[in-house]
Amino acid sequence: MAQPIDIISRALKDIGALASGETPAPEEAQDAFDMLNDMIDQWSNEDMMIFYKTEIIYPITPGQTQYTIGPGGQVGASITGSIAGNVLTVTGITSGAVAVNQTLSGTGITPGTTITQMLTGAGGNVNEVGTYQVNISQSVASTAINLYYQRPLNIDSAFVRINTNSNGTPIVNGGLDYPVAILNVEDYQMIGLKTLNGPWPKALYYQPTETLGNIFVWPNPAQGEMHIFANTNFGRFVTMYDNVNLPQGYSMALRWCLAERLMPMYGKASQTQIAMIAAYAGQGKATIKRTNMKPVQSARFNDALLSSRQKDAGWILTGGFFR
Repeated sequence: MAQPIDIISRALKDIGALASGETPAPEEAQDAFDMLNDMIDQWSNEDMMIFYKTEIIYPITPGQTQYTIGPGGQVGASITGSIAGNVLTVTGITSGAVAVNQTLSGTGITPGTTITQMLTGAGGNVNEVGTYQVNISQSVASTAINLYYQRPLNIDSAFVRINTNSNGTPIVNGGLDYPVAILNVEDYQMIGLKTLNGPWPKALYYQPTETLGNIFVWPNPAQGEMHIFANTNFGRFVTMYDNVNLPQGYSMALRWCLAERLMPMYGKASQTQIAMIAAYAGQGKATIKRTNMKPVQSARFNDALLSSRQKDAGWILTGGFFR
């Protein structure tokens, strides 16, 4: 386990800005820390750098077709829990589910507190009590806590879980999951009656904004529990002394990629040094991307078939499937 200051010190030594045993001056450390945060923030836009996909779970509100997501948005979870040091203990979940990178809000909770790791709680389920690691050490007695998801950059896939039959009786052996089509803005615009009533959502359109994202579902639902899958954004480090909890290979990639970005700031012009550091930085990211590469997607129904009729009969050529 490393800290940002460790990554910063090693990167500065790699470019010759520090000698062995030296520590960076406060001004140098702050400049490098800002660069490190900007860099890891940019990595959230590189699909194969993301190692964890968040499952966003929230109950459908009958008659509601638009939801906001992000800190302070409508999509989130309500839990009962306490915090001791860096450990959040969840003892009850009223709605939603617990996920990595959710922001906590409640009485006595330090602003900016987020979940960084699952411990005994596995997340991803509406009743997943247990313990989770948070980024800020604090002491909070058992209280009601609201959890907010980060604003996704995009949404990859979704399904809706139906737990009751049309007559209101519970479905035997749990709920049934139905695929939800992910529409782009042009396909969403083609829907003529966006308030059409239906039993549960068949299609979803996501509109990211600067702070909150907007999720639009169609048709107008009467029931359901939505499950949305999106890449987890990298969280910015709060201080230079945060504990870095990243999978194998990320600390090395951060070190060399940061060194590559710091070289111009320190006037490094040696072509040999530049080539060496660029090679190490490229190798570090390439190794991670090979690990995170997605398997080939299995054949599934064309999204256009799930949401509406095709404009022509071209789908017959694939039997309604595509690879």
